[in-house]
Amino acid sequence: MIEKVPIHSHRVRKVPKQFSWLDHRLVRDRYIERCTHQAAALYLFLVTVADGEGLSYYSDPSVIKRLSMDERALCEARENLIGLKLIAYEKPLYQVLSLDSELRPSLSQTRTPMDQPMSFGQVLKKIAGDLS
Repeated sequence: MIEKVPIHSHRVRKVPKQFSWLDHRLVRDRYIERCTHQAAALYLFLVTVADGEGLSYYSDPSVIKRLSMDERALCEARENLIGLKLIAYEKPLYQVLSLDSELRPSLSQTRTPMDQPMSFGQVLKKIAGDLS
């Protein structure tokens, strides 16, 4: 039997309070909005196949076959998830990481220009058509 050791032992995944391995913070903290479709599929796959610590050893050919994607798409999806700090990867080991609140993206990173706060005066000017 292979002994698995977490890549990031301080970020071992725990079951969230709600009844799901998929943490609601994926949506609430807007991680899902920054995932490509391929990255979201890979994340779902990894959450499904991982053990209690979020670890799995699925090979690239196996993931490619199961998710019907090519090698390039898998690499891009994996890099997207790593960039969002949702997974860690050291070939051949994947680790689904916990969603810690200190790692949550700030609102300024996820807001579009229309979501930026405006003063009451700016709102009135916008209504009057003075701002574009």
